[in-house]
Amino acid sequence: MKPIRCWVGMAGLLLVFRPQFLAPQEPYVPTRENLAARASFREAKFGLFIHFGLYSVLGKDAWVLQTRKVPLAKYEWLANLFEPSRFHAAEIVALAKATGMQYIAVTTKHHDGFAMFDSKVSDWSIVRRTPYGKDIVGELAAECRRQGMKLFLYYSQMDWHHPNYTNRGLAGTVVGRPRDTGAFAEYVDFMDAQLTELLTNYGPIAGVWFDGMWDNGQVDWRLDRTYAMIHRLQPATLIGSNHGEPALPGEDFQTFEARSTNPDEWRPTLPVESSEMINTSWGFNIGDSDHKSSADLIRQLVRTAGRDANFLLNIGPMPTGEVQPEFLRRLHDIGVWFAVYGIAVRGTRGGPFSPRPWGVTTQAGNRIFVHVLDWSDRVLALPPVPKLVKSARLLKDQSVVRFHQTESGVVLDLPHREAEEIDQVIILETEG
Repeated sequence: MKPIRCWVGMAGLLLVFRPQFLAPQEPYVPTRENLAARASFREAKFGLFIHFGLYSVLGKDAWVLQTRKVPLAKYEWLANLFEPSRFHAAEIVALAKATGMQYIAVTTKHHDGFAMFDSKVSDWSIVRRTPYGKDIVGELAAECRRQGMKLFLYYSQMDWHHPNYTNRGLAGTVVGRPRDTGAFAEYVDFMDAQLTELLTNYGPIAGVWFDGMWDNGQVDWRLDRTYAMIHRLQPATLIGSNHGEPALPGEDFQTFEARSTNPDEWRPTLPVESSEMINTSWGFNIGDSDHKSSADLIRQLVRTAGRDANFLLNIGPMPTGEVQPEFLRRLHDIGVWFAVYGIAVRGTRGGPFSPRPWGVTTQAGNRIFVHVLDWSDRVLALPPVPKLVKSARLLKDQSVVRFHQTESGVVLDLPHREAEEIDQVIILETEG
């Protein structure tokens, strides 16, 4: 992920650093399994992002090597201190399920190049360099299969540690190596080798979540070969990339950082996902106490669903592997809310009305869910509905809501709203 403090400065540069893409000889045609996976992903609506790696030891977010100018040799020494013995995959997956989430995306390798899995093509990994010595990705993949949770694998294309990539782009300028050195094609070979490991050793993978290509758009990332390899190894696996550009050939969904890019800018046709932090850090940051409230996170989830996009909410476990209490409280609150209102989010599509200042709508079958997030009046006027509205009722207690439908629209007489009510959901049932 991009650091929040640096993103504004990088944004202008990204207009120059356009990614090179060598088009495949034949256009990418998604398989039937891939199209089914896209549809399932589009309706999932809610996922858990996990940023966990060697950087957690310092408690200064995932970009600490760059932002704190840690020499690479000293950063490598941190591996001796990384022993997340309290990371329990079963608890993490159960936490995601209890929160209402349908998939998990975990960092297999962040920008520091440190592999959280048992890579045979590098010893720079949790298995070979740390006293912990266990395969975090393998444990999580096995537990996701056991509990029926889909798993996405985050993989950073940028790599501050690998000699054939280090200090090649906009970031990684403090590692003490000359700029633009090494054979980049060999680095891409290394990247493809690690991706092959991830897609052959850990069972079915729901998706690959790329990040970091924005660091340098002037090199040949060889995306056509990499994407084709992924689709060949696991045809149903979805490919998305945090490059901030319109979808490139071979990609199956678009993902956006909520604080940096507005998905509406691209009018995407592929499934869309928006990621967000609970505080202002992707990785564990002991000094970051700027936590969003549970209510604000729920509203963001709802507004994202109303835009027909998924909401990927991040946690950064502590170096012990535990999830900090502030995160647990908010995930618990969201889970309590989701147990009642999840039917109006999961399995829905956005609309039929575009987002409004008062809230959003979602829909499934012949039901329209009206999410009233910010409205104090007792009457709410909606645009016209193509079909006849047969009934209107509150989701929370199924009580009847009075309404009037004309060619001009639908007018709802909203019932009394409790002060603590985050999202007043009215179900409109239509004909057909």
